[in-house]
Amino acid sequence: MASTSAFAIKNMLATSKETTEIKFIADNNVGKLAKLLRMLGYDTLFFSQRDDNEMIRIALKESRVILTRDTQIMERRLVQDGKLKVILIRQDNPKVQLHETIRTLNLQYFRPFSLCLECNQALISRRKEDVQNLVPVRVLNRQSRYTECPLCHRIYWEGTHWQAMVKKLEDVGMGNVISY
Repeated sequence: MASTSAFAIKNMLATSKETTEIKFIADNNVGKLAKLLRMLGYDTLFFSQRDDNEMIRIALKESRVILTRDTQIMERRLVQDGKLKVILIRQDNPKVQLHETIRTLNLQYFRPFSLCLECNQALISRRKEDVQNLVPVRVLNRQSRYTECPLCHRIYWEGTHWQAMVKKLEDVGMGNVISY
């Protein structure tokens, strides 16, 4: 049953513009997967509540694919009728979950480090002059490229935290999508 749903989703997405604009809502049982998808540039809401009805409402309203380990969601009529797109994540390991999601939906469009990892907002390029009062002096002296989240105003640069995220993506086999 789950494989039929995944196949139906793959076919729906393959014939639509959504293949480059697919959005997710990750259930609270796949939080690390949500962060990995954000690192890769996929709009992924993390749903921390326990109310499946609210998660479903958001998914329908915003045309998001639900990522969950909850088998009961697969039994809902909306899923059975193909009105709600759900990927049942079967594995515990976030690396395997990521590959399962990529394979199921045939994801091929990646924009690493283009979203805020906290807010899920698209990052905006900033000049050195724009951030000079917002980052430590040592960072300002070493870095030349910066981005900012328009919502939480977090500033990102290619420092040690960025290197750790690159390593994490390499560890999950996605290092090939990162360009320096």
